[in-house]
Amino acid sequence: MVAWDITGGTAMERLATGFGLIEGPVWDSSHGLYFSDVSNGGVHLMDRAGKVSLVVPKRRGIGGMALHERGGLVVGGRDIAWVSLKEAATRSLLPLDAIPGATGFNDLTTDRAGRIYVGSLAFRVFGGEEPKPGHLHVIDLDGRMRTLSDGVLLTNGLGFSPNGRKLYHCDARAALVRVYDANADGSVGPWQTFASLGPAGVPDGLKVASDGSVWVADAHGGRVVVFGADGTKRQEIAVPLPMVTSLCFGGDDLRDLYIVTGSRGGPSENCGSIFRTRAAVAGLPLAAARVAI
Repeated sequence: MVAWDITGGTAMERLATGFGLIEGPVWDSSHGLYFSDVSNGGVHLMDRAGKVSLVVPKRRGIGGMALHERGGLVVGGRDIAWVSLKEAATRSLLPLDAIPGATGFNDLTTDRAGRIYVGSLAFRVFGGEEPKPGHLHVIDLDGRMRTLSDGVLLTNGLGFSPNGRKLYHCDARAALVRVYDANADGSVGPWQTFASLGPAGVPDGLKVASDGSVWVADAHGGRVVVFGADGTKRQEIAVPLPMVTSLCFGGDDLRDLYIVTGSRGGPSENCGSIFRTRAAVAGLPLAAARVAI
């Protein structure tokens, strides 16, 4: 069981609200927390003083992000792109037409080498279309793409184990978390079921802590579920809004747990919020992407 350090008698603090569907939280030790608003568009920065500003305007559908070693952000959506935060510059790293039948890209992560792992979608999630399975891909450092796995009904959170030998991958429509053996060359083995949130659970964003535990947002359940490295359930963390979309670790010690939400099931159309609590275990630092731009 994971213990919690509850500061000031409050288990969870709401830091910001007023967004449609928050996704892709990324901690930058120099600047603060980057996050996207899928439905209203844009990437925002909540700086270390708590001030929120718009840093990338308009772009909608960003389900995952990562820092890049040359500055800027790698973002998902209609393609996988690098976006500068200093000037109006964007470069596509993986165009949509490179994946036959793809409608977009959702969450993503990086490995120690700086490769980008991302899931593609094969139907319009918010368009009422019949679900079609997508794929898991990796973008190598030279910019070339490889398809690693298929049959992912609705790709979501991705994260590596502390030793880099396991890759975890949420499939929201299959209601399970996959796990792959990860190889040094960026390939993965056949997937197996790592864990399930139960028949009503919808696994969304995912992060891994330094002790190997796997933390999964439940998009319909108002909670984050924590699993041990062996797939056993450790704990549930209740969240004040029902649509829990993603999470990340931040702060100087990576023990600040940021949890983000959408608005569905909440009191208004734009009540998506950022919450923060303290964890007894630190998160894993995520490597910046090193894919050529």
